[in-house]
Amino acid sequence: MFERFTADARQAVTGAQAEARALSDRHIGTEHVLLTLAGAENATGRALREHGLDPEDLRARIARVNRAGGEVLDSDALRSIGIDLDAVREATEQSFGEGALDVPAGKIDRYRRGHIPFTPKAKKALELSLRHAIRLRQKEIRSGHLLLGLLHDEDFLSARLAAEAGVDLEALRAEVRRLLTSKAA
Repeated sequence: MFERFTADARQAVTGAQAEARALSDRHIGTEHVLLTLAGAENATGRALREHGLDPEDLRARIARVNRAGGEVLDSDALRSIGIDLDAVREATEQSFGEGALDVPAGKIDRYRRGHIPFTPKAKKALELSLRHAIRLRQKEIRSGHLLLGLLHDEDFLSARLAAEAGVDLEALRAEVRRLLTSKAA
């Protein structure tokens, strides 16, 4: 499937890995691909920004979601029994590096460099981008097709974050389809 990706679509996928790493995520989700597309200097990126999706605001929203869902340990409960989670985290990171508590034991080097896996929903969104290209009778998968895949399912974090930011998803989808049929996205 990746052989059908245009250069801008490939950049979105590789950029998503960089965004995930910058946000200290251990996976590439639909949100990371959306963030890369929102910052792109192409028709898809411009459409996202014109519809109200600012890359910096999106990055902050992703970080908030990560903080809300990513903290497995309850710092207040630990504090009540005399354990300061922030102090433990700081001491651990001084000894083993940033993010040491966020990575499974023995895997920290793998997450610092190298491959970061896609979530099942991100894989599904990439598959859906191919389906959108086929439906539009286009042989290449462009960044616009990726965006349609990311917005296809309201259960994808990318679609939820865009809607939360005030984006009219149906209007954006229509705009992207228009751009794709004119080969601008």
